[in-house]
Amino acid sequence: MSKIVKEMIISEIQSQISEVRDFVVVDSAKVDAITDNGFRIKLQEKGIAALTVKNSLARRALANIGVEGLDDVLKGPSTLVWGGEDIVALSKEMTRWASDISTLEIKGGVTEGTALSSEDVTKLSKSPGRMELIGEIVSRILGPGAQLAGAIKGPGGTLAGQIKTISEGEES
Repeated sequence: MSKIVKEMIISEIQSQISEVRDFVVVDSAKVDAITDNGFRIKLQEKGIAALTVKNSLARRALANIGVEGLDDVLKGPSTLVWGGEDIVALSKEMTRWASDISTLEIKGGVTEGTALSSEDVTKLSKSPGRMELIGEIVSRILGPGAQLAGAIKGPGGTLAGQIKTISEGEES
């Protein structure tokens, strides 16, 4: 492959992944074509992209956009997978696919410049996602306020009920 062609491929890879900092790398070489096509279509429906790359060209493209840590992972057949809500959602999706397709292998990944092994991706898939964590934080913030409101409302409601009973008794 000529140097010009390599540079064109590298620039194309860079244009596709220029804003991305979280990747999971899988080996889909042993997956049959029909299964691989269905796999990619389902990923696209969820806003996840997959790109099978030549490792040396991918390393150069990733280095050009400032993504480090995939050098050990980019060995053998490699497919870069990115997108979704966050790295946790991406790792959950890829772990689910790896269990559904026995020939799909998770090789590792990178998030915010930190390299992940395949075990790290699996562990990450078991942690709560961004929206789950936000919900948990909000419930913890609102919890004491709800308890305080209940503590104030309880005696106030009792007092209001007693005043109403007394006022109804005076009318009759």
